[in-house]
Amino acid sequence: MSPSAVRWVGLAGSVGVAVAAYLGGAGYTRLPSVNPVTLLRGEKGVLLPVCWVLGIALLLVAWWAGREAVPSTRWALVTVGLWAVPVLPVLPLGSADVYAYACQGYAQFSGGDVQCCPWLASMDHVWWHSPAPYGPLFLLLAAAAASLAGASSPAAAIGGFRVVALAGLALAAVALPVLARRSGLPVSRAVWTVLACPLVLVHLVSGAHNDALMAGLMLAGLAVVARASPLPASSPSRASSSGRSSSGSSFSRPSFTRAWSSRALPWSALPVLSLLAGGALLGLAVAVKATAIVVLPFAVLLCESRASRRAHLRPALVIGAGAAAALVATSLAAGGGLGWVSGLAHSGDTVAWTSPPTAVGLAVDWVAGLFGVHVDAVPITRILGVAVLVVLLCVLWWRTRGGDALTGAGLALAATVLCAPVFQPWYAVWPLAVLGVSRFADSAGFTRWVLIPCTVAATMALPAGYNWALYTRVPGSLLMTAAAIAAAAFAVRRLTHPAGR
Repeated sequence: MSPSAVRWVGLAGSVGVAVAAYLGGAGYTRLPSVNPVTLLRGEKGVLLPVCWVLGIALLLVAWWAGREAVPSTRWALVTVGLWAVPVLPVLPLGSADVYAYACQGYAQFSGGDVQCCPWLASMDHVWWHSPAPYGPLFLLLAAAAASLAGASSPAAAIGGFRVVALAGLALAAVALPVLARRSGLPVSRAVWTVLACPLVLVHLVSGAHNDALMAGLMLAGLAVVARASPLPASSPSRASSSGRSSSGSSFSRPSFTRAWSSRALPWSALPVLSLLAGGALLGLAVAVKATAIVVLPFAVLLCESRASRRAHLRPALVIGAGAAAALVATSLAAGGGLGWVSGLAHSGDTVAWTSPPTAVGLAVDWVAGLFGVHVDAVPITRILGVAVLVVLLCVLWWRTRGGDALTGAGLALAATVLCAPVFQPWYAVWPLAVLGVSRFADSAGFTRWVLIPCTVAATMALPAGYNWALYTRVPGSLLMTAAAIAAAAFAVRRLTHPAGR
């Protein structure tokens, strides 16, 4: 497909989902959800499901085809911006979370309770009695958006959160080229892979999710640290990304496992102020969503080569100090100190099989119910999921030393998504954003383990926010459990019988 065809096919898809948002997006009042039955019966008219399905399909086709057709970084950014225009003046797509943001911001601004929010009817009832599971920086921004919107202007509140999301994506657009060059990847392709993903348009631009700001700050922090820690001249990332490799690829294929020289960079080569700034940006990302904290240990690995643990200590202290300063400053500015941490426990208040640990618990409950036994296994399997995540993060960090720190960070985010108690479609953007600029993007596994899951995630939510997972609770939990068991068996087999042994 030619670049021109990619651009206009994607724009047609954006117009299609914008029409679906106009007809049945997440509205200002709590109307009955546009669920699968409503769509199949055409109760909202046939135009809504046709525009939604066709729009998502065209966006996905353009995204996939564009990875081989994108001619330049500027063209990619212009195209992504063009696609964003149709969805900006209409209702949010894929989720009503923006109204929860507005009410949480209203409570932060007024010093009152979420129950007093003028937009409470638009907010999912799950969050009526739960504290905000977000960091202090986002609560400050939410308060600013709510105060500027006023009590009678939900459209202004949505606009404010979309500005925040677009600011996060602008940060990502600046940081992605730096990280792509670091990995020896074509900048245009990396930018396209991340920013042109339909998940970004539907959930981050239209839905105004704070994941856009978290991802932008996270990528910016990694980029600053990477710029402060240049690779040795012999590093593969110094190779030209415009040349053609022996395999015929249009870009070089640096080694996945050996990115650094065997000698650590001297401490004097690491600008302390730059590392502080990078750490502060990563701390701000954590102050939006605590998930970003898993990236911090891998940021340290951007500074050092295959060196001893002692060589990691100094950059770890500097980056950690920057992150801690940012967290403390935003916590004090928000007025609640570290009280926001207690709200993180409520991020799992929703229960859906799209989270593997939750799916296993639901499957256990269902099987036990067949024998007349009532159990509540979900809390237990979620705790086990967190324990598995801790182990995976430690193993990833240990094995990443001397390898590609960006791949390690992206895999850490992927592990967090898989082991978390809740999965939402837009969470797939977290690993995509980092793995898309890592050396893993230059492997067949990137398509299998990143691009295909992102494609599936883009089809999971309906315009008004209804998730297919709610309609397929039992079969979905059983299938996810089977997949989790198969994945665990495969991992054990690979560990006990390594290739070539």
